[in-house]
Amino acid sequence: MLESVALLGGEGGAVEAIQSLALPERAVGGVAATLLVSMVVLGMLQGYGIRAVTKCRRSPVISVCIGLPSALVVGLLAGVGYLMIGTEVGAFFGVPFVILGATVLPSVTAIGFVSIGQSVAARVGRDELWAGVLVGGLLGGIAAIALPIAIVVGTVASAFGMGASVRVLAGFRGAAGPDERTVPPANQI
Repeated sequence: MLESVALLGGEGGAVEAIQSLALPERAVGGVAATLLVSMVVLGMLQGYGIRAVTKCRRSPVISVCIGLPSALVVGLLAGVGYLMIGTEVGAFFGVPFVILGATVLPSVTAIGFVSIGQSVAARVGRDELWAGVLVGGLLGGIAAIALPIAIVVGTVASAFGMGASVRVLAGFRGAAGPDERTVPPANQI
């Protein structure tokens, strides 16, 4: 499995560079990268990022059901774009796909890490966003220790974040909206 991931990363790519680091260096790098991306995303997209984290925490199953296929599509588009760069139409079609994947996937993965971190921090009595960012950063550092763990944890975090982000962008209100109820409310006759 490592060979196939290294093949996608290119010869002498980032995967080999990360695996050449010692375990503590990988963990510290994972914590730093997760904290940096989380703070940038939540700082630049203030209202949107916080709403996405809240939406993911309220209904994580729906977020995963929407987010897993969405993250798969964005990842596949980025992969196809990367493969297209070496062809004649690569600059026209491949580069936008790679840019889409390189901006969307880390952003939604950071939202997913923060929502998971805030849920864990809430169990210990700290239900604030800053605690979610810190615990999510620690989770990113733990995931960076081994590549299979990073793939699994990153996939789960990106599914959470992508689902919540799509739900916030599309404005799914669910049963909270009185017009979307299937049973008439008690106050209407």
